[in-house]
Order: sequence, then C-alpha cells, then structure tokens
Amino acid sequence: MTRRLCSLPRQPVPAFAPGLTAERLGALLAGRRMWVDGTVLHYCFLDARTDASIIPVPGTGEPRRVPWAGGAEQREVVRGCFREWQDLGIGVTFAEVADRHEAELRIGFQAGAGSWSAVGRDALSAGRGERTMNLGWDVTAPGERGTVLHQVGHALGMVHEHQSPYAGLHWDDEAVYAELAGPPNFWSRETTYTNVLGRLDAGAAQAPVWDPRSVMTLPLGPGLVLEPEQYRGGLRPPGSPSPADKEFALRWYPPAGPAGPAALVPFRSAPLGLGPGGQADFTVEPPQTRAYTVGTFGEADTVLVVFEERDGEPRFLAGHDDGGTPDNAAVRVRLVKGRRYTVRVRLYSTWGPGETAVMCW
Repeated sequence: MTRRLCSLPRQPVPAFAPGLTAERLGALLAGRRMWVDGTVLHYCFLDARTDASIIPVPGTGEPRRVPWAGGAEQREVVRGCFREWQDLGIGVTFAEVADRHEAELRIGFQAGAGSWSAVGRDALSAGRGERTMNLGWDVTAPGERGTVLHQVGHALGMVHEHQSPYAGLHWDDEAVYAELAGPPNFWSRETTYTNVLGRLDAGAAQAPVWDPRSVMTLPLGPGLVLEPEQYRGGLRPPGSPSPADKEFALRWYPPAGPAGPAALVPFRSAPLGLGPGGQADFTVEPPQTRAYTVGTFGEADTVLVVFEERDGEPRFLAGHDDGGTPDNAAVRVRLVKGRRYTVRVRLYSTWGPGETAVMCW
C-alpha cells in the first residue's frame, strides 16, 4: 500500500538572462536554493491561538478553523530530526526560537494539508506569518520519522532524489496517476507530476549518480516502475539520511575549523521586496567584534554600501555603487560589538523570480 507522501507545491521555472554559458547556468541552478555555509537556521513552531487555516467543511461549505499547532510529542520528533541532520557534522546549525519573526523556518502541523517544505532559501520568500513547512499527519507513528527527516532535507535545499535525470526510472505514468489519486494521498495529476514523474534539470540534481537509498526518495509501492527491473517491486528507502545524502550536505555545508562556524549576526537575513532601481536599508547589530562578510543573495544584480551610525549620522565604511555588478554584491568589513550599522542595498536588474535577501556572516 502506498504511504502518505511529501507534496511540494509546483514552483515556477526560473528565468535567466540570455547568453549564459552552460557552466554558469548549471552553477546557478545548483546553488540558487542553498544557504551560505555557516548559517544558523532558526526554526519555530506555530501557535494554536494565532495560527490557523480557514477551510470549508465538506458538504456544507461552512468555514472551519484548523489550527497549525502540533502536540508536544510531534514537536519533539521534529527537534530530534534537526539534531540528526546537525549530527552529520554539517556547517549549518539549527536553533529553535519562540518568535516567528526571528525564524527562517516556521513549522505547522495542519492535519490534511499534506507534508511539505520550502526548498532551501525559497523559505525567505514566504511571508513572516506563513508556514515554510507543514507536517500534515502524525509523525510520531511508526515509520513516520523519515517524513520529518525528508522535510528537513528540503529545508537544507535538497530536492526529490527519485526525480533525478540520472535515475533512469521508466514509470508507468497512468498507473502512478491512478495510484496517487486514491487514498491516502488524493493527489491531482499536477501534484503527481510535480512530485514524482517530472524530471529535474541536470544542474538541479544532487549528484550525477542516483541514490535509491536517499531520504529524499519517496517510498512508492510495486507496479509503478517499469524499468529498471529491480525497482518494479517499488522504491523503499530506509527513511534516514544515506551516505550519499551526508556527502551532499557536507559538500555544500562543510564544517568550519577548530574554532567552529562563524556566528551570523542576529536578524542577518531579510527578504527585500524590491524591483529594479529599488533601494532598502538593513540594520545590523553585531554580537561580537570581528570581520564580517556582508552580501546579498538571490536572482538579481545588486550593489550595497555599509555605513556606521555615529551620533545619529551615517558614516561610510565599505562598498560602492558602480551601476550594477555581474554577480550579487558582497563586501568584507570589520564590525564592532555594541555599535549599529546600516547596509544600503540597491537592485539593478533581476534574472529570476526569487526574492533578494541580505545576509551577514
């Protein structure tokens, strides 16, 4: 019997400027959702008192409030799954916070809404009151820990491994559509194509070799794969990060040296709803005195200038506005604990649908 499966929403195809080389395009596809190594990803659990969906009751159409909060046991499973990824030794760390406005990852447990997560930095495009991850069934049940590990993998920027172009899976398409249209998933054809049948671009795949044991492979029953023959009986990943998953995570997020990863500045990331020519200021209050890299990330050409606030007036520290740069801007600057700084960002052009964010690390 097919289990309940991860159902990512369909994402728009990124649009890039014409004339990019294949190497540049591959690099953009591979890295556009990945976090900067050394990032501290804050996560929070949403509150039953304030966070809910209003949905119609089947048969009546009357609105019903469905809260997003989960029970203590559910939350503890999620904490344990963050720890399991962390214990691989990756250079990204996770920290639980109570305030959603400090959290890049906001976790809900709306029953019946499926299990899904924003993929990597796509989370920065979600509104601050919105979920970036939902766990739509009881993850304390036997075998469901893998569901949470899978969603945390998405939050780190990983995609569905069974959709790799290197998998070589020949599906019985109509059998897949029919299987997933029924219980317990009740998926539309579009959802099935997005999460199972559609193939990734080579640049978006995690490796040039398919890993059927990856925690990012969905468990699927027999009769759906025609070839290769050994998978006609179904896909049965063990439900925990495989050695190849660990290799991928460490390749993107290598651990820091003996001193540990550089701490990121609080409120270090802020999605900027800018159009070409737009400008925004971003405030930084460093937790320690040291040299920082301040930069912008996203599918846009930006420039930035760093100012130090002295006696209520901005004093130039670093950066320059040269009319646009071929890549996202970054500067190296020494910041002093206890002082307040302003990062001024100007966007010149966009070459994709994503948000631009400021980060400091």
